[in-house]
Amino acid sequence: MSGRAKTADEYASLVEQVIGELQDIMDASRFDFDAVESNTDYVEVLLKEMRNLRASMADGSYQFGRNDLPFMRIVKVHNDSDLPCIRLFYDINQTHRQGLDIQEN
Repeated sequence: MSGRAKTADEYASLVEQVIGELQDIMDASRFDFDAVESNTDYVEVLLKEMRNLRASMADGSYQFGRNDLPFMRIVKVHNDSDLPCIRLFYDINQTHRQGLDIQEN
């Protein structure tokens, strides 16, 4: 899938997928200092923000909006070599800003 999520479940799945990817980056940085950039502070911040987003979805307080999600300030200064899952962040943000990609017949 690329672009906006079509359902709430797809949207939540994107968030879960990013959390897993970020956790993998954190785990790799703990065990292989040569393979991963040594400064992973931004990954920790992204992981915290994604967990907060997931929590807001779970407790019903999440609201779609017109502005970028806060994590985009970090994502926009990195590329796919820093964040292999960067496309997912853009998909999540696009869904947040434009809503679910519901096909009308």
